[in-house]
Amino acid sequence: MTVIFAAALSVSLALGIRQTFGLFLLPLGVEHGVTATAIGLSVATHNLLWGLSQPFTGAMADKFGAGRIALIGAGLYACGLSLVAAYPSAITVFIGIGILTGLGVACAGAGTVLSAVARAVPPEQRGNAMGLASAGGSFGQAAMVPLAMGSINAFGTQTALLILCSTLLLAFIAAPRLEWRPAARLGPPPVGLAGLPALARTAFADRGFALLTLGFFACGFQLAFLTTHLPAHLALCGLPLSLGATALMLVGLFNIPGSWLCGRLAGIVRPERALGVIYLIRTVAIAAFASSAPSEWGTMIFAAVMGFVWLGTIPLTSAAIARRFGVRDLGALYGLCFFSHQVGGFLGAGTGAILVDMSGSYAAFWLVMVIVGLAAVAFNWSIRAPGRAVAA
Repeated sequence: MTVIFAAALSVSLALGIRQTFGLFLLPLGVEHGVTATAIGLSVATHNLLWGLSQPFTGAMADKFGAGRIALIGAGLYACGLSLVAAYPSAITVFIGIGILTGLGVACAGAGTVLSAVARAVPPEQRGNAMGLASAGGSFGQAAMVPLAMGSINAFGTQTALLILCSTLLLAFIAAPRLEWRPAARLGPPPVGLAGLPALARTAFADRGFALLTLGFFACGFQLAFLTTHLPAHLALCGLPLSLGATALMLVGLFNIPGSWLCGRLAGIVRPERALGVIYLIRTVAIAAFASSAPSEWGTMIFAAVMGFVWLGTIPLTSAAIARRFGVRDLGALYGLCFFSHQVGGFLGAGTGAILVDMSGSYAAFWLVMVIVGLAAVAFNWSIRAPGRAVAA
């Protein structure tokens, strides 16, 4: 239980803080002249670098223990936030948010720590345990968004970033209580960095893993766009800026039970089927929100629906990979799959920023989100069950 709690705390901070980046978009522009394109491309780089480094941080966590890698991640994260707080400009936003926090979340986020949770519990409890740990990320969003918004309003962007940075002290406390050294296991050891290319070839030769990876692209595409641009979209529609913070907070609150339920589903139905349902719910919600008149109530209902399925893909995707390949190299395998998620995040955050700077509107982007979501439904529902589920 200690490992689950420590993992939940690490995920809560790593994912919760990054969900606040969209709240800084307009204030950084007004106070320090940082353009929406500069911030959007920095967040896009954050997403892409997170995805590029996740297979490597996952492999190192498998080999050396998730706790050590999470500790490094907390340090990188804190450096990134401190840099932007001290010297807010387009270049420091790119280095601090784009590079340092991108590497930090790869080390301390779900892709690294959930592999430790999966190895710490019996196979029949993995889905539930990973769902509980994933719910920590939702709690972090629910807590960090109002903390960030209140700090921005009361003290300005620089102090708000330092306040968020101070919460990472909890991550330093949690890291040693994760898997500090990988437990001794029967069979060959994890492949580590040296064996990663061969592991990737084996994984992508599996049709189910390839389709799962393609579907994960949509998750990153949709969520990165909403996290980065929903507050600005609402402001362009004439709605209060505070509504963006309220919406992101509701996403976090509703995803706490949602992540737990999705983790439970992983032990009841095939994870790929449940993933298809999640992508369908998201896509229908996006289509309904985009086609209706902007309103505060409509936004809150949309946020609640999206929140319920926001991070539910994480325990289900991890469970689907574990069923096909076992948990020995789960961190590395999840990282390989997650790269597609972050390519989607890069495009969702980056092209959204370019679009609004060019046209002053996000209208055309909502249709793209619907098309991408429907493709993810088709990919996941096309995956065949593995011939034999792997237990370890």
